[in-house]
Amino acid sequence: MSKSGSRAPETPATRFLKEHRISYSTHLYPYEPHGGTRTSARELNVPEHSVVKTLVMEDEDASPLIVLMHGDRKVSTKELARQTGRKRIAPCTPETATHHSGYLVGGTSPFGTRKPLPVFIEKSILDLPLIYINGGRRGFLVGLNPNDLPRVLTLQIVNAAIE
Repeated sequence: MSKSGSRAPETPATRFLKEHRISYSTHLYPYEPHGGTRTSARELNVPEHSVVKTLVMEDEDASPLIVLMHGDRKVSTKELARQTGRKRIAPCTPETATHHSGYLVGGTSPFGTRKPLPVFIEKSILDLPLIYINGGRRGFLVGLNPNDLPRVLTLQIVNAAIE
């Protein structure tokens, strides 16, 4: 599944995973601007449901947070706000998301962020046998067992997916 002949980059995310002894596989693919998880799933020949997007959002106080969502689902920000006790949650601008996470949009990983951010995960992601999540660079995903996530991230489980 990895692009042959290419070497996976070392990023803050891969350093974080190594430091925490999380097993992962590396998967490079040709990045397409605005291609999203549909492109990465197609290029890696995996279900888009198993590709997890890392979304940087803000609440009504401009406090940042990360949402981990299936690639083939959207986030109900209204439901997310309700479940997390916030008045409002909205996506950040790309510049603000980069400022909070330290990653460029399209390469955002929940691992090794610039500063620790609260992480909300769609409950059903934890039921998958394997997920593909951004490794900290555009065109680079890591494959890992979702059961390893609670060991290294402080997760809050939510049900905020919409099709």
